[in-house]
Amino acid sequence: MDVRNGSDADRKSASFSKPHPTRRPRSLTQAGARTNCWWPNCAGEDARSRHPGVATAERPDPLRRPMDTAADLIANRPVETGPAAELSQAADPKSPVALFGPDEPLATDAGVQISPFQIAYQTVGTLNADRSNAVLICHALTGDQHFAHTHPLTGKPGWWETLVGPGKPIDTDRYFVVCSNVIGSCMGSTGPASINPATGHPYGLDFPLVTIRDMVRAQAMLLDRLGIPDLFLCIGGSMGGMQVLQWAASFPDRVFAAMPIATGARHSAQNIAFHEVGRQAIMADPAWAEGRYLEAGTRPAKGLGVARMGAHITYLSEPALHRKFGRRFQGGSAPTFSFNADFQIESYLRHQGLSFVERFDANAYLYLTRAMDYFDLAADGGGVLANAFRGTKTRFCVMSFTSDWLFPTADSRAIVHALNAASAPVAFVEVESDKGHDAFLLDEPAMFSAARGFIDAAARARGL
Repeated sequence: MDVRNGSDADRKSASFSKPHPTRRPRSLTQAGARTNCWWPNCAGEDARSRHPGVATAERPDPLRRPMDTAADLIANRPVETGPAAELSQAADPKSPVALFGPDEPLATDAGVQISPFQIAYQTVGTLNADRSNAVLICHALTGDQHFAHTHPLTGKPGWWETLVGPGKPIDTDRYFVVCSNVIGSCMGSTGPASINPATGHPYGLDFPLVTIRDMVRAQAMLLDRLGIPDLFLCIGGSMGGMQVLQWAASFPDRVFAAMPIATGARHSAQNIAFHEVGRQAIMADPAWAEGRYLEAGTRPAKGLGVARMGAHITYLSEPALHRKFGRRFQGGSAPTFSFNADFQIESYLRHQGLSFVERFDANAYLYLTRAMDYFDLAADGGGVLANAFRGTKTRFCVMSFTSDWLFPTADSRAIVHALNAASAPVAFVEVESDKGHDAFLLDEPAMFSAARGFIDAAARARGL
């Protein structure tokens, strides 16, 4: 069954416990192969399923290997470069893909229509007979659709397997769970690394700027394609939490329960500043080539690696950094009196930059950070956040972490106050944790307990 062209009857009869077979756009290595459909660089009309790739060899402990400067390390890393490598997941993701043709454009806030486009996604579980048990997971800035699947590039387990799985708070024996790669990213959904059908080359900066609302519009189109009328639960952290809030504001009748975690209703000036430093690091790299590095056969590895290093600091907390690294030296008990990675924390950050460059597209990083910066849910309601939720019947659970200084508890309380003003049913949980912003991705028993309580109560109310 072709997900794009399948009839309503086909969709209703399909088993959603496995990925949908789909047509997929070919990689650049297939240039010149037969094409007979409207999708650019499509290798025919054959439908086939795709599965996560094989795990890669485990990397050595980053705290135990010597490192040079971050720029030298990343630039000298013997990784494959060029369009074929950079576009491997953008053009040929190891997950199902929903294709939307010229007659199904995505209207963006920038006033531009993206067409054709595709959304890469993953699913776990089985959709019930009345299609009332669907859960949408919204991923964060550098996340992707592989929430409970082996990552095709890193070989690591799914990024939210702590929360999602059989018997876990998001119980895949009870719920049908969907997660899509956001529009503008680089793991299979259309973005700046994708091929522009008008030119036959990667979009680069010709791709229109997208917003959180655009991401949600694309997700809604995907759910329509899958035959899912509404969601039992929409959940996500950080940029994923922004999407959850936008879902509740844009499609209140399609969201029964919402759980925004470690997020805010708008990006603060401080967060915009951190993002701008990262963007400037990328654009200052000569290999960025004004955004045309894929065509030039280069990659701005130095800039993207430094951007990741700086951003990663904001995801942690000072107590966690002190506990894990302190001022301990990397290879001994004395300084080397050089600019090598003397301290363990330096080695750790350089490893973060290196590993990130191997799995993420630099232009996608520019686009997604800008989308977060533009997010301001109150602006859509005349500057009053409560107006975004006026009349909603969605039930909410808002969650924050005590050591999160990127999206502090005050941001979550502002959301709760707005929901109260809109007479929306809302619960609020502040989790005691010293793990910083990334706590929502980690093993936090208090978070799991609160999530399970909220989700189970919502399921009873839903009749699940």
